[in-house]
Amino acid sequence: MSRTPVPSVARPAADTPVPRSRRRSAAASAQAQARPGVLQRLQGQQVSQRRVAFPRRLFCQELAVLLDAGIPLYEAIATLCEKEESGDVARVLNSLTTDLSEGRTLSQAMRQQPQAFSSLLIASIEASQRTGQTAEALRQHAAYLTWLTGLRDKLVSAAIYPAILIGASLVVISFLTVFVVPRFADIYEGMGGEMPWASAVLLGIGKGVGDHPWLTLGGLVGLGMAIAAAWKAPVVRAAVSERLWRTPVIGPRLRLIELASLYRTLGLLLQAGVAVVPALEASLELVGPSLRPSMTQATRRVREGARLSDALQRHHLTTPVSVRMMRVGEQTGELGPMLERAATFYDEELARFTEWVGKVVSPALMLIMGVLIGGIVVLMYLPIFQVADQIQ
Repeated sequence: MSRTPVPSVARPAADTPVPRSRRRSAAASAQAQARPGVLQRLQGQQVSQRRVAFPRRLFCQELAVLLDAGIPLYEAIATLCEKEESGDVARVLNSLTTDLSEGRTLSQAMRQQPQAFSSLLIASIEASQRTGQTAEALRQHAAYLTWLTGLRDKLVSAAIYPAILIGASLVVISFLTVFVVPRFADIYEGMGGEMPWASAVLLGIGKGVGDHPWLTLGGLVGLGMAIAAAWKAPVVRAAVSERLWRTPVIGPRLRLIELASLYRTLGLLLQAGVAVVPALEASLELVGPSLRPSMTQATRRVREGARLSDALQRHHLTTPVSVRMMRVGEQTGELGPMLERAATFYDEELARFTEWVGKVVSPALMLIMGVLIGGIVVLMYLPIFQVADQIQ
């Protein structure tokens, strides 16, 4: 597969960022090339305005390796751009090199591409530039993205088998309702006599489906589209999330997932050199709607001078374990690593809970679906049993 060509970038002679005096001296000679430069900037803006499937984890890992090898920042990103085969990704990297050649820092260049780089990554890079630990910040962010992907994969894996069971059961129930039950309804209609009310309801549904199959199919498709459209509405998703948070067993675990993500995000930013208040403000954009009001109030209290552990505890954003770990971190000056450890602690607890759910929910679903399918079959044959009893 050939690599998608991207606009070439004139590399600066010195390490980036380019000194301002040199840019001023070259301003006169660059006026003749102003129009192509404007077009190039407009292309970069078009890339940033549409969503780009940018591989942030791979970018952080590769750029950290190149920086550790002693390659200057501009040269490292230009190298990644040269090897990139995706046109959109290459254009984003090309825009980064253009911004760097114009004297911007890496965080400023990333901020020009909001659809490719998250605010969390930009905040980490901006803080690390002051301490010269850009490579370390990139590695930590790559580890954070790896953890986030692993958490998502665990949740998806836990839901796959139950989803397969439910899907297979729905297929069987649909087959019985559409093809089998209508035939039994025609047979019993010719026999006459009184049927049990449950069988009469089931056979009535089956006969209606058999008489109007396309209307039934259209209704089901319309119902599915309506549910999908409603799920896209933020109000509906917030209401469902709020209801799940109030569920006795699921709610506390969802809260732990949110808190673990919050602790890991805060730990990542604090270890990158971000101050507590900016770290809270950056994390505020990443938490779910259930925690956002409490996070806003906690951020305000920290801004007024309260300790992080006290502010989070007051607004119910801690657990007995996490608040003690945070206080130890505040006393020893290791708040960032302590938040990482708290997140890891709850990751392990959630892993055990996920394993337990897999062992309990799957048999329960099999039992429920077996009862449903068996009930349909019994209701179909119940009139036959009744007729046999009358004959005897």
